[in-house]
Amino acid sequence: MCLAFAICALVSLSGCRKHDFPAYAKNYREFAYVTNSGSNTVTALDVVNLRQDRVIAVGGRPVGIAANPVRDEVYAVNADSGSVSVIDTTRNQVVATIAVDRTPYSIDVASDGRIAYIANSGANDVSVIDLDQRRVTATIGVGEGPGVARIAPDGSALVVSNEKSGSVSVVDPKLNRVRAFFSGCPSATAVTMLPDSTKAFVACSGGHQVMVVGLARAASGGMSAKPDRLLALLDVGATPTSVVLKPDGGEAFATNLGGNSISEIATGNNEVGGTYQVGMQPSQGIVTKDNSLLWVTDFGSGTVSLYSIDDGRLLENVPVGEGPDALALSTAGHLLMVVDSGSNDLALVRTKTRALFTLLPLGMKPSGIVVKAFLVH
Repeated sequence: MCLAFAICALVSLSGCRKHDFPAYAKNYREFAYVTNSGSNTVTALDVVNLRQDRVIAVGGRPVGIAANPVRDEVYAVNADSGSVSVIDTTRNQVVATIAVDRTPYSIDVASDGRIAYIANSGANDVSVIDLDQRRVTATIGVGEGPGVARIAPDGSALVVSNEKSGSVSVVDPKLNRVRAFFSGCPSATAVTMLPDSTKAFVACSGGHQVMVVGLARAASGGMSAKPDRLLALLDVGATPTSVVLKPDGGEAFATNLGGNSISEIATGNNEVGGTYQVGMQPSQGIVTKDNSLLWVTDFGSGTVSLYSIDDGRLLENVPVGEGPDALALSTAGHLLMVVDSGSNDLALVRTKTRALFTLLPLGMKPSGIVVKAFLVH
């Protein structure tokens, strides 16, 4: 019996056909990794066979997680241990543990896969890790309570949201020092950047705004140099928790937890095009590769909302588990994976039918998720 039909029989769902699932090469592997902050583990889920592969012991209270874009590695940030666990995805085993500073919260990896940046919320700094040497090479002081540090796609800037001080630090990655600082973003949280590395958008979750920062550019092609600068404070809905970017960079969406809405932002002219109701307490979001659809987790209503970007309307509210928060799409885009932080499971939603397919068990208090696909040799 083929895998697709076997899964259909197990979960007793109608309308499941072989052609609904990708045809994978024999040496293709794809896993989803979820940090379980209440269990001190990472759950590795086999996306090809739709099952739990194994549970990996890491450090104390793992929260943030990121995949290396070049290597077959995933990194889990352990808030209580002050460390980062390096997971070899070909074996799904921890192969190294790197000590950082107090209460690390998030991690981002440079596009060349050689450097990682960890926001240490308890130490007011960012650790720079050389992934070749597996050690910290620099520590950069930033604002109070940094929660997120994001490296620009071209590596020209590191943007850090300082939650406790309500500010944003822009770091020069070559010099490893702050080159600009912007206040006025209460409870600064999520950071996203345009694909061309010219702007950063930061959610000010303590209010109802998104801060837009223009990132410094060197003079070129007859264009004068530009410094880091505050471009706008955009009014969105109450308590924006994330800023979700379309892959083409043309639009961004703020998920407004306190407003039960999303706000559409035109990234070219830094204007809010409109605010639209979705489910209760929208938390995180992700846009499909074709730039047409936005999936949003509704933390307060146990659903995921599907919003049509092209049509400007809400299409579906799909029931999942309790407290849906972080989410990810499979590499082929056929599955939406939703971390249910309240019911400790992962909801798999078939994007074609817009329906819950099955639930897979996780550890206690799951939080972050990342997907890693690769070929074995």
